[in-house]
Amino acid sequence: MARRRAPLPLSVRKPLRRAIDLPVWADLGLRLGGALALVMFVVLIHWVDREGLKDTHDGYVSFLDVFYFTMISITTTGFGDIAPVSDKSRLIEAVIVTPIRFAVIFIFVGTAYNYFIKHSWESWRMKRIQERLSDHVVVLGYGVSGSEAVRELIERGTDPACIVVVDPSPARLQQAERIGCNVLEGDATRDETLASVRIERARTILVSAGRDDTTILILLTARHLAPGVPITAVIRADDNEVLAVQAGADNVINPVRFTGLLLAGSAQGKHIAEYMSDLASVSGRVQLVEREVLPEEIGHSLDDIRTGKGVRIYRGQAAYGFWEPETHALQPGDVVVEVTSTQER
Repeated sequence: MARRRAPLPLSVRKPLRRAIDLPVWADLGLRLGGALALVMFVVLIHWVDREGLKDTHDGYVSFLDVFYFTMISITTTGFGDIAPVSDKSRLIEAVIVTPIRFAVIFIFVGTAYNYFIKHSWESWRMKRIQERLSDHVVVLGYGVSGSEAVRELIERGTDPACIVVVDPSPARLQQAERIGCNVLEGDATRDETLASVRIERARTILVSAGRDDTTILILLTARHLAPGVPITAVIRADDNEVLAVQAGADNVINPVRFTGLLLAGSAQGKHIAEYMSDLASVSGRVQLVEREVLPEEIGHSLDDIRTGKGVRIYRGQAAYGFWEPETHALQPGDVVVEVTSTQER
């Protein structure tokens, strides 16, 4: 038997991050550019009104003096060597320069908060979240199937903060981040990436990489790191389903086959495909629910359950439909699949 590799220490794991609308350099450039523009505007005002300023050193106000006075005025330093003496200059200082002074201060304070305090706090907070990740849902691949699965999970009541999305595309991760998910940019076929999201502590793993070969490689990596966590994978080719199961998938979903079932069902009646779609989504009127048998239901028939319409039970590795005699007496450990009304939930 191959020996399992020890989990990577947290110090070398990739950190979770959150997407931002602008690159850091662009946002910082806009802030500093705005502050510089305001400063130069005040310099222009002081230069135009330089006759109202008095230099106690030599009595002459040069452009350098104007620039110097602007800087010490904006920063509220004030040495008194240059001062406004005319009524017009003092009015300009009170009505125009003072609001600009506050604006410049707020820009620099806001920048310091955003890039030092806020970023440090966010990095510390995300590290703490990463250290405490447990019983979370890991979604490997945020394409069409992965994003739809995340939306459905949230509609079913899963907290977005309990969902971790891993994808190599920054654009897709931004979409996941906007709805409140934790995100990690990386290659899900690598041990380092999956170890960074504490995959061994996850509640379940959903794999939808877009390509069957990539999905199977991710399955092998995920099952190696998380041998006891349930894994569901999307496979598009029929002959790859067995490979996916051998790679470690507990459930394999073939969207092509499911689409074929809907098409075939619609050929037998126009309402069958609609009802099947209704069953699959929490936004419909009815919903398929899987749960363990309740203590008060043991010994009773599947037809007698009160929480919904029982359609199947799983007993060990065997599945029994509601018409089979095995469903006439529920046993401890049975898993019930029932149709329930979403309007009553």
